[in-house]
Amino acid sequence: MCMFDLPVRTPDEKRDAADFRLGLLDQGFLMSQFSVYLKYCPNRAAADAVVKRIERILPEGGRVDILLVTDKQYGEVKSYRRRAKQPQKSGPEQFVLL
Repeated sequence: MCMFDLPVRTPDEKRDAADFRLGLLDQGFLMSQFSVYLKYCPNRAAADAVVKRIERILPEGGRVDILLVTDKQYGEVKSYRRRAKQPQKSGPEQFVLL
């Protein structure tokens, strides 16, 4: 999970924030909220590689926090939309190349 609060007062700051968001999307992140992005990683090594790629695109200003959550912890997330509880999320299906 990548969470951030970036300044957007000047045109340069707006561009940097937009570039950062697009960089996350290019890496396969999905937007949960405007400044909260999620990406499933099957193991710690993959998560560490993602963190290194995020570090390379960090903007100059603002705050970026990266939170690593295990499958079990993510399985305990409770989601609601308009007071209606949403079904439990599961990790993505594993891909098999033949």
